[in-house]
Amino acid sequence: MELPKFLLADNSNFPDDIFVLHTEYPRFLINLKDDEVEWYEDLSGEKEEDITEELADLMDKAGAFYDAEMKGLE
Repeated sequence: MELPKFLLADNSNFPDDIFVLHTEYPRFLINLKDDEVEWYEDLSGEKEEDITEELADLMDKAGAFYDAEMKGLE
């Protein structure tokens, strides 16, 4: 099965939260309400200088994905 790179996630127990799931390495779930991130990968072996910029870019892309999805619903 081919998965999209990003998915919107919703849960009725957290009605004010906005979740985006990144399905490729490094997999994570971000709550756009407060930018809290849950990582599903062990990044401890990665060099910080190599991955910091990539992770920041992925966070920006998750936010842009959400904005595009919401614009498409208007």
